[in-house]
Amino acid sequence: MTAQRIGVLELLGREGQVLRVQRVTQWPLRIGRSAACDWILDDPHLAAEHAQLDWAESGPQLQMLASLNGGWLGERRLRAGEELVLGDSAQFQLGASQLRWRSLDAALPPEQPLESHLHRLQGQHLRLRPGMLQVLGLLLLWLAMLVGQQWSQLDPGARWMDYSTAVLGPLGLLLLWVGFCALLTQLFRRSFPFAAHLRIALSLLILRLLLAQLLPALAYAFSWPRLMVLEGLTDTFGLALLLTWHASLIWPRPRVLRRIAIAMLALVCLDLGLDMARRQEQQYWLGPAYLSALPPPALRLVEPKPVGELMESLRPLEAELAAQAKKENDQAGVSVELED
Repeated sequence: MTAQRIGVLELLGREGQVLRVQRVTQWPLRIGRSAACDWILDDPHLAAEHAQLDWAESGPQLQMLASLNGGWLGERRLRAGEELVLGDSAQFQLGASQLRWRSLDAALPPEQPLESHLHRLQGQHLRLRPGMLQVLGLLLLWLAMLVGQQWSQLDPGARWMDYSTAVLGPLGLLLLWVGFCALLTQLFRRSFPFAAHLRIALSLLILRLLLAQLLPALAYAFSWPRLMVLEGLTDTFGLALLLTWHASLIWPRPRVLRRIAIAMLALVCLDLGLDMARRQEQQYWLGPAYLSALPPPALRLVEPKPVGELMESLRPLEAELAAQAKKENDQAGVSVELED
């Protein structure tokens, strides 16, 4: 046997850590749950003899045996009877087990110096990682935007308690939501990426607050009242994007993410349809037709319409309102006659 035919099979955990290593020096190597296999894995989703690793002219070759669950190579489904060449290194899945093949010629990552690792362990409690600094910055920005939004809605001289309620309430809900998503990730991937989920939620919340300030300002500056229809869409699409983005950390498989994205899109379409049906008797189906609070006049970029033009635009309603009033009067007269 030549040296090039020596390699290792590694059993990987959910975070990619190596749980078990099997040195391969004899071929073929049969993988499964049976005692007759060369490498026995404690995985109930494996068949008794699930797959076989052999050496062919083209190199190491994986052959799938008869099984119910088969395997995966990336997004490629591996079924019984299929054969594939693994090359110098390859990562694949059999049943629910993640495996990695490494031949003698596969390149290894460079050795890490022990001193830097110890220094990092000793000093990690004294400094924050760059990712944590980014999350902390987003959190402070979001809290400042909440305070500013509350300040614009309160009268001068308001108590500090009025601000604390508007800030601590959303902050508590945010932390509960992020903790729940991190626990789901811990359940499915054996990791607790609290900071990553917090970054996702803060990014979308900050974007939502910016749009809440920007849309009314643009609608007022350019006399585009119909622009406010987007305000009703931001919450729907934002929630769908939030759930899909969190799901990308909880279930990272592209196939699962595509199904989640399709489900979120279907829910968005359903919500928009219900919202349009609920607003069908209003002038604008998807949003308010006026601004409840006007920005400063300095932001006005177009000339206001004269009062006479407004009255002319309302004149076609005069005949319709008169007909409606006559109809109501006739109905009232008939009711009086019936009572007499």
